[in-house]
Amino acid sequence: MSKRVLGRGLDALIPQHETSADAIVSIDLRDLRPNPYQPRREFDDQKLQELAHSIEEHGILQPIVVRKSTIQGYDIVAGERRFRAAKICGLKLIPAIVRELSDVQLMEIAIIENLQRANLNPMETAEAYSQLMERCGYTQEQLAKRVGQSRSHVANMMRLLQLPERVREHVSRGTLSMGHARALLAVDKPDLQEELAEQVIRQDWSVRRLETLIYEPKNRVSRETPEKKLDMRYKIYEDQVRDYLGTSVRIQSGKSKGKIEIEYFSEDDLERILQLLISNQDGG
Repeated sequence: MSKRVLGRGLDALIPQHETSADAIVSIDLRDLRPNPYQPRREFDDQKLQELAHSIEEHGILQPIVVRKSTIQGYDIVAGERRFRAAKICGLKLIPAIVRELSDVQLMEIAIIENLQRANLNPMETAEAYSQLMERCGYTQEQLAKRVGQSRSHVANMMRLLQLPERVREHVSRGTLSMGHARALLAVDKPDLQEELAEQVIRQDWSVRRLETLIYEPKNRVSRETPEKKLDMRYKIYEDQVRDYLGTSVRIQSGKSKGKIEIEYFSEDDLERILQLLISNQDGG
């Protein structure tokens, strides 16, 4: 299956001008600072060493992109791994192209570059989405188009930010999978979320085992636990509605009637869900 292509690539985001400003210049590493909006928090030391070895052998084949800093020197726009590897090699100068960019463009480029290269872990992605929405004023729908993902994907990623800090750290380090994290969102008590996360790690639980513990009525782990187990038909409906709305959905059935519970996490999220329901009704 081919990967979804991001809505706008780096070439579309970085202004291109055929002027002398496009010339490659050599910049002292001491005059450079990492992008202040860099969403990536962790860099693989082994891969940096491998890149440093390649630079020692072949030099830096592609110049980094920078902008003049509003403070001093230059901000790195694209190419922080090359910058870090060049420092490991002991280089003093690095080839670069200088562009004129606003803070918003600088942030957006940093995020898009990392998303294109699948460099971000789930928590970094969620934080990057949140930062883009806050700084650029995007709705989830607009952000989804901007980064070339589905709206439900963006909504599900951003829900990870509701997890306790300790659980988020496990997701960032990769000791807790995205599937485990999504299951824990159904638990309403932060301390219980942390306790279950620790059990998952210690006992190497599968996502299915964690979900069974959370959703089985006899366990009463989640506030959303139904009084009786839904048959497979209702479970399929739940999954379909959840994927469409990008939020937690629970169907509870009784003898002759039941109810559907739809979660929202902010006024903006409520407006998004209502818009989806209304537009679907108008289209039907």
